[in-house]
Amino acid sequence: MIKKVNITIDNKKLEVDSNITVLQAATDADINIPRLCFLKGISETSSCRICVVEDVGRNRLVNSCTYKVYEGLNILTTSPRVIKQIKINLELIAGNHQFDCWACSREHNCELLELLRRFNIDNHYNINKEIKKREWIVNKSESMVLDSSKCILCGRCIDACNHYTGLGILGFNNRGFMTSVGPAGGVNIGEAGCIYCGKCIQSCPTGALREKDDVDRAFDLLDEEGAYVVAQIAPSVRATLGEEFGYPMGTNVEGKIYHALEKLGFHDVVDVNFAADLTIMEEGTELIGRLKAFLDGDKDVKLPLFTSCSPGWIRYIERYAPEYLGHVSSCKSPQGMSGAIIKNYYAQKLGIEREKIKVVSIMPCIAKKYEASRPEMEVDGVRDIDLVLTTRELARFIKRHVIDFDMLTNKQLTSPLASYTGAGVIFGVTGGVMEAALRTVKALLEKEDAYLIDIREVRGFESIKEATLTIDGKELNFAVVHGAKHFKEVLELVKSGKKQYAFIEFMGCHGGCIFGGGQPITKAKDFEKIDVLKERAKALYRIDQSGKIRRSHENPHVLKLYEEFLGHPGSHLAHKLLHTTYSKKDVY
Repeated sequence: MIKKVNITIDNKKLEVDSNITVLQAATDADINIPRLCFLKGISETSSCRICVVEDVGRNRLVNSCTYKVYEGLNILTTSPRVIKQIKINLELIAGNHQFDCWACSREHNCELLELLRRFNIDNHYNINKEIKKREWIVNKSESMVLDSSKCILCGRCIDACNHYTGLGILGFNNRGFMTSVGPAGGVNIGEAGCIYCGKCIQSCPTGALREKDDVDRAFDLLDEEGAYVVAQIAPSVRATLGEEFGYPMGTNVEGKIYHALEKLGFHDVVDVNFAADLTIMEEGTELIGRLKAFLDGDKDVKLPLFTSCSPGWIRYIERYAPEYLGHVSSCKSPQGMSGAIIKNYYAQKLGIEREKIKVVSIMPCIAKKYEASRPEMEVDGVRDIDLVLTTRELARFIKRHVIDFDMLTNKQLTSPLASYTGAGVIFGVTGGVMEAALRTVKALLEKEDAYLIDIREVRGFESIKEATLTIDGKELNFAVVHGAKHFKEVLELVKSGKKQYAFIEFMGCHGGCIFGGGQPITKAKDFEKIDVLKERAKALYRIDQSGKIRRSHENPHVLKLYEEFLGHPGSHLAHKLLHTTYSKKDVY
């Protein structure tokens, strides 16, 4: 049993658990101690010294994020000694920082800038040209940018990389004054084995890590003469974009997004949820085919089938477990499928040459930028996707257009490629792809449809979830894993053969797309108090539950697509447009 101790913080008497830190005790008592390097449960190293407080009884300054409470402890958080030390530490950090805040992606939620304002920091070290500055290093890829001019060496990104992926892509290079953060030896981030989950970006307190900004390219594309520009939004974006405009976490702003895209000048808007339903038709058919072959005695068939919609997962398996590539579904992700259908089916409907159609995806994920750039993602020389913007980039795009988000009305889309079912929208949360697939696969395999909808065993945020379902009289095992750190464990389970799985969903991001690397960034102090995954997921499940149609194979416009154009799931044309290949990739 944990003991209780009596302590005092800023003359406030408290009884707290004996095993907690001063920072935790203060936070629980609603006393705001500043911090930079601290990210609860992920990075707790006391490297920045901003959370310094005064232990009156021992007459010393201590770092509150690692200093444990004890009986009779008396802490001051705003004494002259404390404020002086915080200011010195902030001045030293600011002295090596590049201040072009107006052009920085974190201008509106930079944790460093917030503290500099709070403590009214004099920037004399930065201004003084005689004081040597660290060399600034920029490391770019098609998905992200590391910029040491904004880095404060807090280490949060390094710890987040290990916490979420276990890959150790980022680390401290060199020593002393020359220290910088990046892959070992300064290797390019795209070649270092990074899977672009973006957790380092979401953990960074400044703009030192960010997605590759393509907002200017979006402006240019909309101004391109003769181009017919189509925007499409991913399932989870409707549940997160509102945060960038002050809406409560988990607010569904779908209608406002549609209106914003119209005002931005897009000629047409569709919804990737439609392609999510389409993905289930193709992937479900692939699963059924493999199951039947296996049950018929085909020893060469690869089971379990692995999902392919997470580009972070695809980057992982191609680099770290290529021996399992035969298990991966050949389906493109919904983004890729949608782009191919827009340019090869919708173009005919519109009477526009497919080469003139440009597709801009609004995605929760920086890895989608990489995915769109893959050489395989095209049909007869025409790229599936022309540009990818993250949720954060869309917010900046809207703000740069001076669009008042609050004043936008809730628009409805009329495009057939904007219709979707409840199954399509839950693609945005971990377990959603699995649940959507099982709703349809069970219905297609069983003559008497029991209309199974809610498969709660695959919901929730445990790292690895399992479910056993009886389909067409056969008991089948399924699994869901999210967060690359746990991929190896699941692959070892498959290799051991102790349990035969039929289908496994892999998501590169913890929580799935609702916590994708391109989603709004939650400040560390808010991350401690809010269950981000739970709040965002609620919005998607509410949409699913309120819809009249909740299974992908019942989407009338998807059925019409097959009737008019594709023929049937898995057809030759469907394979040409909607499927792709994956291959082993080397890591530097």
